[in-house]
Amino acid sequence: MSFSDGIADFRSDTVTRPTDAMRKAMAAAEVGDDVYGEDPTVRRLEEASAELVGTEAALFVPSGTMGNQIAISVHTRPGDGLICARTAHVALYEGGGAAAQSGVQIMSVDTPNGEISAADVQSLTSSFDEHFPRPSLLTWENTHNDSGGTLVPEPMMAATGVVARNAGLAIHLDGARLFNACAATGLSPDQYVRHVDSVQFCLSKALGAPVGSIVAGSKDFVEEAHRRRKRFGGGMRQAGILAAAGLLALEHRSELVADHALASDLAAGINERFPGSVTASPSNFVVVDERSIEKQAGQFKSALEATAIKVGYIGPEKLRFVTHRNVDRVDVQRVLAVLDEVKAS
Repeated sequence: MSFSDGIADFRSDTVTRPTDAMRKAMAAAEVGDDVYGEDPTVRRLEEASAELVGTEAALFVPSGTMGNQIAISVHTRPGDGLICARTAHVALYEGGGAAAQSGVQIMSVDTPNGEISAADVQSLTSSFDEHFPRPSLLTWENTHNDSGGTLVPEPMMAATGVVARNAGLAIHLDGARLFNACAATGLSPDQYVRHVDSVQFCLSKALGAPVGSIVAGSKDFVEEAHRRRKRFGGGMRQAGILAAAGLLALEHRSELVADHALASDLAAGINERFPGSVTASPSNFVVVDERSIEKQAGQFKSALEATAIKVGYIGPEKLRFVTHRNVDRVDVQRVLAVLDEVKAS
């Protein structure tokens, strides 16, 4: 449903508001002190999450960034190298956490769509000597945010993973939007996660919970992750209030296909009016090249804002629309109506 304030907010799926059912579940949640391990709702969320992604254990953390940084901390030592795409979230959007908190150097792969080939990993690991950081971790991001919600193919994860493991690397999946990847491909979460040692996924993006992420892996990994969560300041008390919303979010994950259909309709409508202006995404992102639309800089974005439509940027002259449960077909028509006005001006 659209927001009741009349704003159509396409900036990100992080703007979703908890449903009435989530609010009721949060109010009624059975809670305890989670730092003492006594919150039964958190336990249920962690157990359900581990079962869903096919790991031995899982840990509830306040944010996706914390989940990723905990995993990096567990898998590496100071001075090690972390292999990831140049535009990976862990490289660009986590405040330099890998360097500041784990003493890790980014070894980036300049590749489109978050894809990292077996040859890329082979190249970065075969030339190691004492002059270079010791690569110890490969990190995937699926779906890949900075390229507009694109998918890293599961067969590529499998093939590259073999080379990474042969080189002694651990593998982590930043699956902030893992369930969007599943909705787009029909694959189950465990089919992606079987190629990695740990995974982080967000409850607070397209799944719509107000707060929280899960980091999952083996029992040994999660035991150590629990220690790092404390060190990073992520221990929470009566966190079952938040976990209750996360449980409902997981139960309704199949609804993400509706977000993808809405994104497809939006992309088709924009492309019909301005052919070639849209970068297609199989998930809930629509990236629009302003240069294909505007007659003057900022015209399209300004026109959207004038009608209470919010949109984000993914780079210079690249507008990003992200669909989620709080925008609908009426909001898509509002965007297309603005485009019609821009085209006629």
